[in-house]
Amino acid sequence: MPVDLMLPTSIALSLTTWAYIAFRYIHPALGSWPVRRALEPLLLLHTFRYVGLMFLIPGVTSQVLDARFAHPAAYGDLIAAVLAFVAIGALRIKKPWALGAVWIFNIWGAGDLLNAVVRGLLFTADGQMGAAYWIPATIVPLLLVTHAHIFALLVRGLRRPASLPKEALHVTP
Repeated sequence: MPVDLMLPTSIALSLTTWAYIAFRYIHPALGSWPVRRALEPLLLLHTFRYVGLMFLIPGVTSQVLDARFAHPAAYGDLIAAVLAFVAIGALRIKKPWALGAVWIFNIWGAGDLLNAVVRGLLFTADGQMGAAYWIPATIVPLLLVTHAHIFALLVRGLRRPASLPKEALHVTP
């Protein structure tokens, strides 16, 4: 297989696998939970986005990556991780602005990933990722799937039936 097809093929297969796992296992498991409680495990996955900082470490990639890709990808992920922690904390202590924090995280995080994909295609030659290849090949598809799931949960929270008590949306200790 040509090198320029390996990463797109890996991303497509990983996205398919993560979507299957989400729809087959994660969504049914979280579907009966109150929205605020169901958000937390999905947000926790995003607290590991500091790993994107490895795009800035010489030797992890096969050569120094173009700063037009590496810096926005690395620092955008770091900001997303911090926003995920803030959103989790707000949910856990039942702040009235908690769902707003989740919206901010999710808009930033999804936008950051899409920005990184576009910049990666524009500014990173095939094979330059080196050992960091596993991030776009495995982790980015998982994060995209969870962003979609978080958006679905947020919309579900906006549409909650009037008969559902407000307390049902709070995180249980």
